[in-house]
Amino acid sequence: MTFWKRHEFFINGDWVQAEQAETFEVLNPATEEPIGSIAMANEATVNAAVVAAKEAFPSFSRTAIAERKDLLRSILSVYRKRRDEVAHAIQMELGAPRHLAYGPQTAVGESHLDGIMQALGTFEFEHTLMNGDLVNREPIGVCGLITPWNWPINQIALKVLPALAAGCTMVLKPSEYTPFNAMLYAEILAEAGVPKGVFNLVNGEGPVAGAAMSRHPDIDMMSFTGSARAGAAVSKDAADSVKKVALELGGKSPNLVFADSDLTDAVKRGVRHMFNNTGQSCNAPSRMLVEQSVYDEAKEVALKTAEQQQVGNPDDAGHHMGPLVNHIQYDRVQELIKAGMEEGATLLTGGLGKPDHMNEGYFVKPTIFVDVTNDMRIAREEIFGPVLTMIPFQDEDEAIAIANDTEYGLAAFVQTQDEDKAMRVAKRLRAGMVHINGAGLGVGSPFGGYKKSGIGREGGTFGLEEFLEVKLIARPK
Repeated sequence: MTFWKRHEFFINGDWVQAEQAETFEVLNPATEEPIGSIAMANEATVNAAVVAAKEAFPSFSRTAIAERKDLLRSILSVYRKRRDEVAHAIQMELGAPRHLAYGPQTAVGESHLDGIMQALGTFEFEHTLMNGDLVNREPIGVCGLITPWNWPINQIALKVLPALAAGCTMVLKPSEYTPFNAMLYAEILAEAGVPKGVFNLVNGEGPVAGAAMSRHPDIDMMSFTGSARAGAAVSKDAADSVKKVALELGGKSPNLVFADSDLTDAVKRGVRHMFNNTGQSCNAPSRMLVEQSVYDEAKEVALKTAEQQQVGNPDDAGHHMGPLVNHIQYDRVQELIKAGMEEGATLLTGGLGKPDHMNEGYFVKPTIFVDVTNDMRIAREEIFGPVLTMIPFQDEDEAIAIANDTEYGLAAFVQTQDEDKAMRVAKRLRAGMVHINGAGLGVGSPFGGYKKSGIGREGGTFGLEEFLEVKLIARPK
């Protein structure tokens, strides 16, 4: 079995041995056995990484666009060569099944790079306004990047790559639960030729290392992905130094299934999407709103689809569902399943405990609740597990009202064969992204949401703009 012991931080182009640092044991979620350990950064370590990034900024910020394009191409080349190493790490530390770890979980490392390269190829860093004044877009400075465990390379790529493209330097703190893919990414960047000090990596806990980054006066911007609670903490810590904060947070995304949709296909797709990555996706369609006239039929389709959902070991071949990432997630999912049962929702399938054939690991049952009302905890809180709630609605206006009745606003999904209705409903939904009849986001499209789902956008041109300042130069007319 692979065992990683990585008690170093990547600072100023070198792996620096941690001194007197606490260590953290990383577990395989499928077995609950340790697969490695890492050192945890304190404030002094964070400060050393920030110093390196600050010293590297003046020269890297002045590099030519062509030079940064070449750097991104080099990163792509090295990433492709080492992609399987990254996939193996994600499978081990996240518990992602092979088809997911070696597929979408690592494919995003290439697709997001394509999106940033396309954006960099067409982006106007300088243009003249109609009044004759000149607008320059310049790198914002030293960036603090905090990424989560659920789609680790996805979020690392969505922050590191646009920061590099913009000419920024950075300090990355990945999740301590999935640190090894990030450390491999640091090796990839170094091999690709990223200059010393431009990219730095520290492992550590959010309340310690993350807070030290957010409070640091020499970090000019914080980009954070995680829970709304942690995002608020980052914002509060960053407030005293008045730095820019970009947040990609949680969701409780509605999936509106109208009677005129291809019902079987729409419901199957919604259930499978909800169970993908064991429900650990911020944009998961966790509330399925179904028109009353087809609600009973939709429940039958959902039940059959869920019963076909297999749960298995990440090492096994096949499109099964893996475990949750850790005992914290497992306990939270169990708590909310129990809450749904106590609040009077009908348990269609799944429920408390592990699947019958699973004795170890943080595996849970694919679960569906029906006859849910939108005031229940399971309809309002982000469960972050494979738990789907099904809520009936009478008409279009009620569907939109229920969909928008949430503190989140990340994604929404609309299922109907009426194109006019699809667009009409999409424009009324308070969400940053709306998917019609299963359509996915294109490369470079903006990812982000309204309300407590965050501030700012990631991906392509929109993601690049987050790492740039706007400078106005007024010239004699």
